[in-house]
Order: sequence, then structure tokens, then C-alpha cells
Amino acid sequence: MADIINMPKLGFDMAEGTLVRWVKKEGDAVQEGELLAEIETDKATVEVESQYSGIVHKHLVAEGAAVPVGQSIAVVGAEGEDIDVESLTASASDEGNGAEPAAENVEDSPSSSIEESTSQPAAQSTSRPADQATSSNGSLPGGLRASPLARRIAEDKGADLRAINGSGPQGRIVKKDVEAFLAGGGAKAMPGLPAIPMADAGPIPADERIPLTRLRAAIGRRMVQSRTEIPHFYVTHEYDMGRVMDARKQANAVLLGSDEKLSVNDFIIKASALALRQFPNLNASLDGDAVLRHGHVNIGVAVAVENGLLTVVCHDADRKPLRQISMEVKQMAERVRSGKVQADDIEGSTFSISNLGMYDVAQFVAIVNPPEAAILATGAAQQVPVVDNGEIRPGWRMRATISVDHRVSDGAEAAQYMQALAGYLENPVSLFMQ
Repeated sequence: MADIINMPKLGFDMAEGTLVRWVKKEGDAVQEGELLAEIETDKATVEVESQYSGIVHKHLVAEGAAVPVGQSIAVVGAEGEDIDVESLTASASDEGNGAEPAAENVEDSPSSSIEESTSQPAAQSTSRPADQATSSNGSLPGGLRASPLARRIAEDKGADLRAINGSGPQGRIVKKDVEAFLAGGGAKAMPGLPAIPMADAGPIPADERIPLTRLRAAIGRRMVQSRTEIPHFYVTHEYDMGRVMDARKQANAVLLGSDEKLSVNDFIIKASALALRQFPNLNASLDGDAVLRHGHVNIGVAVAVENGLLTVVCHDADRKPLRQISMEVKQMAERVRSGKVQADDIEGSTFSISNLGMYDVAQFVAIVNPPEAAILATGAAQQVPVVDNGEIRPGWRMRATISVDHRVSDGAEAAQYMQALAGYLENPVSLFMQ
């Protein structure tokens, strides 16, 4: 009985493909798994294998035609079989034209074939070394059989397919056979280059399905809410941190021998809180059709914990000295990480800071933490070349980006806040006096 071959779906977003070239002509014999045609998607040119064995009785589309996924492209049947092509294709259409075809006979998986294929023009996509060139029926010299992906990997890695034992049907060489050969050190040296020994990385670990923790799920819900409900905008400023670094060094020298030690983040918390006094619109939240400006300046500080993060809150940070801010934040962070967090530690923030500087992150943007109106993301203070009065010298610089709810504030106000923040960070003596 004759069989219909349909345009395969070679990727979840593929709607149609262009039939670039028929490898098997009308009247040619074809075996299941042999190359039938080359199809070009929006990502790559892919070699497609026949799903059936027999004679190619009819090409239903011409080379160069754009064909929707699932449309009939060829008829394969027994030699000498009398086939009513119109009735056969009509029957196939009635059964569900456009349905996704079976993919067992496309190399290990359709997606892997796309990922491994190149984006070269069709005329170049089938080129092979002389000793691995395919014949007109898609097989290799000497009756050697190999899948398209296996041939491509062998070509890329310099492996001789004639030295590989195939484990597929009729001795066909598939991807895993080439990979096993390469893992055994069987790669062929390229001309003029030594062979590269394959490192034994051990077995590939199995996939793991890890349920979301309650914390991870809660973070996910809040972040989805934030990104879908809050219109974010971002303003970035670069700060001269030289004086902060000097002030911190001097303060920690005085505190030497005690349990206290000021961090750069302590200076940022204090400076951010003082600047918010001048811009109460950013120390606010949206309350229905009104903006609620908070009298307390409570700075939330993101703390990394296992499988997520929590925000600890330094209440009235604008009214506390640096040393008190430093001690409180460290104590709260320790309680969070030890699982002994208190309700006051994590409630009541009016503005948040997320600092990834300790991970050598230069710059990033953060997602606003509802119901707050803004969050400040700070990177690392780094020593970089700077231009000072026409001369290049080393200097400390830090980039910070504020993310703001556009319903509450706008770019000009956020930029002015970042300038006010610079006034404190670039003159840190003021932080010790308030």
C-alpha cells in the first residue's frame, strides 16, 4: 500500500518550510531512514529522511516551494504499484492534514537535528569530505549507512565513519555510535594537527525534577505580579566611590579588634535613606488612585538564602548612624540564614536595595518589590582608569540602577534622586554627621 510523506514539523515554532532539493527523484528506490529531501526552515537547512521504504512514485511539490507543516510532499509505494495519487492525498487530508507527523525516523529528535545543522545556503549544506560523500541515494560508499547528524558530527570531529560500528537498523550509524567512538579516543587527526584526546567526563547525570520550595514559589508569584502590573523604567548613574572606600578603611581601622566592620553597602543604605527625604515620591506606594508617601524611611535589603532571597528591613534608616545600620543589618541577615527570622526583620520596607557587588557584578537591573515604588540595584565598586583634568589615573567607580514604577514617578525625578545620592556617596563625611 502506498504511503504519503508530509512536511515534517522541525521545531515547535515552525509553520512552514521551503523544499530546497529532492535527494530522491521520482522512480528512485528509497529505504526507511535514507535521505529524501532537504528542507529550509527559518533557522537552518535540514536533511529529512524517508519514513517509509519503496519507490518514490510522485513528488507533490516542486523544489523551491514553501510548504505548510503537515502538507503532503511525496508518495512512496511498492514497485509497479498502481497508485491513484489524487485519492490518496485527499484521504490523507481528510485524516487530518496539518497534524504533526511522527518523528521517530528523523535523527534522534527533530530539535537536535535543527540545533546541529548549519545556516549555510542549500548548495553548500550537503558538502562532505571526499571519503564520506553521499551517493545519489543518500548512502555512503561501500554500502555504509549513517544518519545525517552522525555524518555531520563525524565530519566536524574528524572521525572516520568506516571505523565505526553502527547500532541502528541494518547497521546504520547513529549519533550515539559516533559519540561512543569519539569518547574512546577514535578521532582522526586533521592534516598537520595532532589528534585531540577526548576527556573522560564520566556518565551524564540524569535529569532532576525539583519541586519549587514555598519561598521560591512566593518569589515567583510576586515577581510575576510586579512585571505584569508595574510599568518599570530604569535610570543608571556611575558614582565616584573613592572617598567612600577611604572613609570605610579609616572607620574599620578605628573599629579594629571589635566585632564591628562597616561595608560599602552600609554607606549605600544610609545615603539612599537620606536622599529619599528629598524625594518622598520614591519612598511611596500606589494606593488605589492616590500615591501614599511614607513618613518612615524603611530600607529593605535583599539577602541571599538557600533557594531564594529575603528582604530584611532597616527601619528609619535615615535617622540611624552608620554603625547601628551596619550592626542591625548583619544581625537580621544572620537570623534569616539561620531560620530564626523575626516578623519585624522582614516587614514594613518602603524602598529596597539589591546589591550584587560582592559577586563582582558590574551592573544589573532589579524588579520593583510591590507595593513599593522603587528599588536600587548596585554593582561592585571597582578600581578603573578614569580621566581627571585631562590625565588618566586609577579611581573607584560604582554603577547603580534605580527601577521605578512609572505610575508613581518619572525619569526626571529618578535622575534627580540619583544625583542627590551622588552628593552623599561622593562626600561620605555627611553620612557620619546625620
